[in-house]
Amino acid sequence: MSERGKSSPGRPPTAAERQLFARAGSVAANAYAPYSGFRVGAAVTGPLGRAHLGVNVENASFPAGLCAERVALGAAVAAGERALTAVAVATADGRDAVPCGACLQALAELGDPDVVFRRDGELCVLALHELLTSPFAALAPADDDAAARRPSERPADGEALSPPEPEDGS
Repeated sequence: MSERGKSSPGRPPTAAERQLFARAGSVAANAYAPYSGFRVGAAVTGPLGRAHLGVNVENASFPAGLCAERVALGAAVAAGERALTAVAVATADGRDAVPCGACLQALAELGDPDVVFRRDGELCVLALHELLTSPFAALAPADDDAAARRPSERPADGEALSPPEPEDGS
């Protein structure tokens, strides 16, 4: 932790991660943000190698709005992705931005991708588990879609996730 209480600064992005971040920044201009003016773009990739893009879509009923990361996640799933390898988040005006907790949890459903974002004016990369240390993974269904989870969260082959046994034996 730094003196400001932040976690590790992460590592510098690779050329491919910088390109993914640039795509997220480019699409951010298309965000629908009439209430906050905070236009965000996201780009996600998976094993299929394609980038899937999303932007935030605000709504007068605040909970009905969508974050860019979850829009991109939906596009990836619609295109057949069942795992993520990288996520990039950028704002239209170049401000710092990191995925919110709800987006991190949603992204965790498809693995532990590297997350590229701007912090303190610098691009950095952290694994999703470094940003979301305790995801609600134990409640996720055990099927082929779960194959992208961190090894510690995957059931053994042929084993389904089940609720823990009660401590009193009943």
